[in-house]
Amino acid sequence: MTENPWKTRKETTIYQNPWIRLEEHQVLNPAGKEGIYGKVHFKNKAMAIIPIDREGNTWLVGQYRYTLNQYSWEIPMGGGPIGQDFLESAKRELKEETGLTASKWTELLRIHTSNSVTDEEGIIYLAEDLTEGETEFEETEILQIQKLPFAKVIDKVMKGEITDSISIAGILKAARVLGF
Repeated sequence: MTENPWKTRKETTIYQNPWIRLEEHQVLNPAGKEGIYGKVHFKNKAMAIIPIDREGNTWLVGQYRYTLNQYSWEIPMGGGPIGQDFLESAKRELKEETGLTASKWTELLRIHTSNSVTDEEGIIYLAEDLTEGETEFEETEILQIQKLPFAKVIDKVMKGEITDSISIAGILKAARVLGF
């Protein structure tokens, strides 16, 4: 079924900041019964990058994730304002977090990060033909960077050592595309 069985009766903004808007929707559910639905609207698209060098290495970024209250190893990623060129946002994020620039870019995947509560979309790129440079961390970032063989990163996903959903999806798609 491609037609929306939900009917929105009223939308109310509960909270917003520069990154998200929390909405409460008064709805009629598919059975025709009244209910509510909460939605987190993201004001940016998630941009994620898998940089691969000629030797088959990639870079992971480690940082403390406030919402999870734990440390996380991930592929380089960040937000790209809706309405701006997504590839340009990805290039900026790669440079900020790793110091890398790439001359070859391939879009690997578009995903919805948690489609039951949010409309966030993520775009994952493969970046190749890399040049190393200086990082440009944002003031909110205290990052560690690891350069690892891509095969070891795949193992980290399979062992549950990488838990970020965008990272997992991107790594596994890149593994298939690159023939790992």
